Amino acid sequence: MNPLTVNKVYFKLTSYKQVPKESGCYILSTFDNEVLYIGLSVNLHTRFMQHLDNPNKINPTSEGKAVWFNYLVYDKELLEKVERTWINQFVSKHGKLPILNKINSPVV
Repeated sequence: MNPLTVNKVYFKLTSYKQVPKESGCYILSTFDNEVLYIGLSVNLHTRFMQHLDNPNKINPTSEGKAVWFNYLVYDKELLEKVERTWINQFVSKHGKLPILNKINSPVV
């Protein structure tokens, strides 16, 4: 994905202290880095914890289980643009949204 995520932690409770309370975009991915979900948050730490409480995000999918939380700290005014860019890149390559994304991001 471009821009690149520059941080990566295991998607499990023991990693929560490593995720900053800053705004950014993130990707939940499998062990082999297959993208399962693309999102944004004004507080990555809080969103990380919310996803850990969501059975849809922690249970295996037909495309694998979320193992990594890849993130990019970013200006909150530009989050929708980055998220939309990542989703467009994914759709362009795969012809569909990531399996855990239910709706497309807003057009900016």
